[in-house]
Amino acid sequence: MGTHRRPKPPSRARIATLGMAAGAVSLLPTQSQAAPNPTVDEVRKEVERLYEEAEGPTEEYNAVREQQKKLQREADRAQDRLARKQQEINELREEIGPLAAAQYRSGGIDPSVQLFLSGDPDDYLDKAQMLDRTSNRQAEALRAMQSKQREIAQEREAAQKRLKALEETRTKAAKTKDEVQDKLAKARKLLNSLTAAQRAKMEADQEREDAAAGASDSPATYNGPASGRGKAALDFAYAQLGKPYEWGATGPNSYDCSGLTGASWRAAGVSLPRTVQQQYDAGRKVAKSDLQPGDIIYWYNSTQHNGMYVGNGKAIHAPRTGKNIEIVPLDSMPFFAASRP
Repeated sequence: MGTHRRPKPPSRARIATLGMAAGAVSLLPTQSQAAPNPTVDEVRKEVERLYEEAEGPTEEYNAVREQQKKLQREADRAQDRLARKQQEINELREEIGPLAAAQYRSGGIDPSVQLFLSGDPDDYLDKAQMLDRTSNRQAEALRAMQSKQREIAQEREAAQKRLKALEETRTKAAKTKDEVQDKLAKARKLLNSLTAAQRAKMEADQEREDAAAGASDSPATYNGPASGRGKAALDFAYAQLGKPYEWGATGPNSYDCSGLTGASWRAAGVSLPRTVQQQYDAGRKVAKSDLQPGDIIYWYNSTQHNGMYVGNGKAIHAPRTGKNIEIVPLDSMPFFAASRP
């Protein structure tokens, strides 16, 4: 999934706790620049661009991680089946062993010769019948063993395919993770190039823009018209206000956008898939004019960013790295679609 470049919305302004925004990304040393130092406004715009460009790969990473978990479960089940088939073969070998020994003790002599040599035909006939039954049992056991061996070969092949696919998803996830962290590291480096006074000015400017746009990450309690599961989901979402966005996070201390919507509806007893695209595909689509509190909002497209409608023309969402979970006007970003879990 390619990154969708988003225009800078007026409400997506404040970069809270800038010095700590990049999570686990290591500090990069500030290096001297041949070109003139960028202005505070230029740094802010570039940081926002990098953070927003990281959101597309974040959702891609989430999708790959979900696929990786699924493949891991399938590989584990395949390995379990393989182990059970092997145990069945071992048990058949133990069963065939005594049968083969009994046939060996009979000498494997042609029955007509055994009858000629036998001093007691009645005793021979009894032994012959027993030997015949033994041979039949051995043949059945051998056929069962051959069948199990074919099954185990198929299980081994299936397990190897799943393990190969799992390794491929791990490689892809690592590559996507590196892409996200590279953008976050570049943003962190730009922020580190600012003085403390410049950072304070940037934060103050962005706080004013947030207030003017009607965005807020201040703690609040939901008191809108939602009821039932929708209200339970919004109650949970409101309890997360002010917690930081973190890419790939599903709580409880931080969230990405689809991590917040998924956790909120899970608190209401509804299980949603992990990513923005999966949640879009799973939900029943509703028109913008029919929105109800608790509905999931998709901005820009079906893959990049989502949140939850709270009523009164507003939504709650986990915006991006450097910002906290906040309430914003519904139209602060280009509305794409809405779905109802």
